[in-house]
Amino acid sequence: MRFREWLFPHIWELNRPQRQTIQENNNIGKTAILTYEDSEEQAVNKIFSMLAEQIELEIFQPASCPVLHFPGLEIRLLQRRVLRDGTEINLTRLEYGTLAFLISNPGIVFTRTQIFEAVWNMDSDSCQSTVVNVIYSLRKKIEPDCRKPTYIKTILGMGYKFDVENTEKTIVL
Repeated sequence: MRFREWLFPHIWELNRPQRQTIQENNNIGKTAILTYEDSEEQAVNKIFSMLAEQIELEIFQPASCPVLHFPGLEIRLLQRRVLRDGTEINLTRLEYGTLAFLISNPGIVFTRTQIFEAVWNMDSDSCQSTVVNVIYSLRKKIEPDCRKPTYIKTILGMGYKFDVENTEKTIVL
């Protein structure tokens, strides 16, 4: 039985103005009472308790959010946020993906083709200008001086790397 098919008969009566009794399906036989006086949180908790008896729910604790600190740059990985000198920078999906890819492999040189295939998730036929444009745009946004990049270095004839030698990285969990 699909989840939606199981849930619908239990919830449809919530639209009635008087107090409603919702009995769980199958052999459980317990009763949960939802009223209009219930707060949204109480109603959700009651529904979750009904669901927990039908399906096995697991409490999820989010992992601590790692934050990478570089001089003048802060990257909050799980929030997908980048701050330069404390000011949030709006990055496109491809800019953030490229930055995250390079940061997750610090000091390693990647060709344009490797970056394209990793970030765009597709084979590269003519990706050269696309990667160059994203790197250029990314540098304009995160580098203190985009003409003399501190973070994303070009290795002539090879590709790009996130330079960790000239930056001090701090990871905060």
